[in-house]
Amino acid sequence: MTDLALPLRVRRPKPRTGRVGATLAWAVLVGAGLACLLAPVLWPLDESAVDLARTRLAPSWAHPAGTDDLGRDVAHRSLYGLRVSLLVGAVAALVATVIGGLVGAVAGTLGGWVDRVLMRVVDTIAALPHLLLGIFIVAMLRPSLGAVILSIGLTHWLSTARIVRSELLSLRTRPFIDAAISGGASRVRVITRHLLPHVLPRLALATTLMVPHAVWHETALSFLGLGLPPHLASIGNMINDGQRSLLTGAWWASIVPGLLLVVVTLALAALTGRWRDRLDPRVRAELNL
Repeated sequence: MTDLALPLRVRRPKPRTGRVGATLAWAVLVGAGLACLLAPVLWPLDESAVDLARTRLAPSWAHPAGTDDLGRDVAHRSLYGLRVSLLVGAVAALVATVIGGLVGAVAGTLGGWVDRVLMRVVDTIAALPHLLLGIFIVAMLRPSLGAVILSIGLTHWLSTARIVRSELLSLRTRPFIDAAISGGASRVRVITRHLLPHVLPRLALATTLMVPHAVWHETALSFLGLGLPPHLASIGNMINDGQRSLLTGAWWASIVPGLLLVVVTLALAALTGRWRDRLDPRVRAELNL
């Protein structure tokens, strides 16, 4: 009797570069979060206070990132701007997830002509440039915090709707769903007890992956002058205000907030990317936002 050679599963060690990158990303996010939260306590300054006697000062010990054309401290204002931009991005990503989750749930659960109509609507909106559509929405409303959040939410829900729909269509053909229906479970029970628990992790992942996109969208709108009000500190407003100082050599007024935004969003994207890589390749392809 011959022995059967069974394939062995070899666990490949994770690359050290990935661990170092994740640790560095966590350090950046934790440091930025603590700085944004503790800035009013450790650095009690008015981020909108104007001091015309200290305009466009170069970086120094008193002002680590210099001052802008109105004498406002760039480092202090950047922390407040980052807090506003991250708040807008997180809330807008949550709004987009709710809208996309509802549309995808209706399309995947009902199917038939409802599914076809909703997916054609998704394809039509996806064919339009997101930034131009967001500019149109903000232009139709009064520029404010709510208008920016609504603009981002209404232009970033399409991928979530497709994810939820495809997941529900796949789950409807699983044997445990047929067993639940054969056992007398109602449609509401099947949705709440069997379908939603499998979809919620995908929704949570889609929300986190959408936050960097929402932050950059808000920054682009504010840079174009169609985002948050000018008196409100945000990264986009600071870059927009700082471009006037570039010709005079005061590069720090726009470079510092822009660099802070790039570092934080890259750290957030790196962590969400590692979370995405833990899923199977099919879900990883669906979450390609």
